[in-house]
Amino acid sequence: MAPIVSVKNLVKRYDSVLALDHFDLEINQGEVFGLLGPNGSGKTTAINCILQLLTYEKGQIDLFGRPMTATSYDLKRRIGVVPQNVAVFDELTVYENIDYFCSLYVKESSKRKPLVEEAIAFVGLEEQVGMRPKKLSGGLVRRLNIACGIAHKPELIFFDEPTVAVDPQSRASILQGIKEMNRRGSTIIYTSHYMEEVEEICTRIMIMDKGRTLACGTNEQLKELVAAGEKIVIEADVPEAALIKMRALPHVLSAVYADGHLEVACENGEHNVADVLAELAKARISPGRIWAEPPTLNDVFLEITGRQLRD
Repeated sequence: MAPIVSVKNLVKRYDSVLALDHFDLEINQGEVFGLLGPNGSGKTTAINCILQLLTYEKGQIDLFGRPMTATSYDLKRRIGVVPQNVAVFDELTVYENIDYFCSLYVKESSKRKPLVEEAIAFVGLEEQVGMRPKKLSGGLVRRLNIACGIAHKPELIFFDEPTVAVDPQSRASILQGIKEMNRRGSTIIYTSHYMEEVEEICTRIMIMDKGRTLACGTNEQLKELVAAGEKIVIEADVPEAALIKMRALPHVLSAVYADGHLEVACENGEHNVADVLAELAKARISPGRIWAEPPTLNDVFLEITGRQLRD
């Protein structure tokens, strides 16, 4: 089966700036695909090129096994877009907004009505149908934004940072809704600055920077690419001399002491905790609480790109 999204050798320039540098991407049907990169890495440019909202110098883009062009309206009807910037009309009510955006894909009002009602129920806005966006909280406006993008039941949905500046309850509701859409058959492309969201919902993740793919795989596969293994955290009073010896241990990448906590980052190994505790014992240091944490997606991102996600 052909991938639902296939991008090959895509090149996009803004004057002298190379925004996409022979960029490749393949997404299979049924995936929740996370697209990560620092600001300016090319994520939004890549999405806009895929949607044919931008022209590009070189490359091939196929959606649903067919070439995607600016006039491929039959393909565009199978796509939903939930942009980062809320795109709703303040003059229209919740119901009218969803009905309007659904009408861009479904012309017959009799077919559109049940779709609009289902989208309202799906995002939990039944009690706000007659309200205008300015009367809604930030979280409810985000839910409205989602309903407008998915009311026509698209097979492929692009979510560009849908949980920015929303409360934890609304964030949890949005993520649960995305997982439910995927269970119902939609393929999802998801961008976010929140690593924990990507780890929670994405089946496969791409890290890109400077218009190129740096790594792609499952959460577990990406973590295997980097040297960082577990991080060991110990409550203890650690003098500088003991800290220097700790840093010299095999498999130790770094050892930092601050605010009564020793944090030791290690390569993957079987005896890291035992080795660290043995070194503390030699220095006659009595530890308090001890816990170990596996590498996070943020650790992977920082090592691969050399930058924080929000740089």
